[in-house]
Amino acid sequence: MSTNKKELRIQYKNFRKELPLDVAEDKSLAIANNLIELPIWNKTYFHVFLPIEEQKEVNTEYILHLLSGKDKEIVVSKSDFETREMTHFLLTDNTKIKKNEYNIPEPVNGLPVAAEMIEVVFVPLLAFDLAGNRVGYGKGFYDKFLAACKPETIKIGLSFFEAENLIEDVFELDIKLDYCVTPEKVYTF
Repeated sequence: MSTNKKELRIQYKNFRKELPLDVAEDKSLAIANNLIELPIWNKTYFHVFLPIEEQKEVNTEYILHLLSGKDKEIVVSKSDFETREMTHFLLTDNTKIKKNEYNIPEPVNGLPVAAEMIEVVFVPLLAFDLAGNRVGYGKGFYDKFLAACKPETIKIGLSFFEAENLIEDVFELDIKLDYCVTPEKVYTF
């Protein structure tokens, strides 16, 4: 079993592809339920990714319900594939969401929110290890975004699968997760 990012990326994309839709839904709900245990509910600004259905990402709709039930400010992003930058907007009842050319649901417009304002970030990933390192799609969007957040911003990975022991080719600049939540458990780093 390989532990470098490139091979893990391929492996976990396949694992996800093989998950039946109903199983992915059940696992997404279990992840949302496990989030309740985390010491994050005194925060106000929560950044949530809207899942790419075609990539069978964790369905964050359950997390959105949880956040709006707790009256939190929910922030969603728009990605610029030229600069690899993300701009962040408050998700309100008036926010129009539209899929971009990569099938990523994004806000069309809205009230901008600075990265420094965001207190909790739910991070999409393909794989992660016991040290809190993660493997994403390799485009670097989240690395840039997390680097722009305050150091105390809480970074929570969401994964259908359990941790790898170690991802070997981690860079010093890679920003680690504080937690990763799976359907089975909560990892703390």
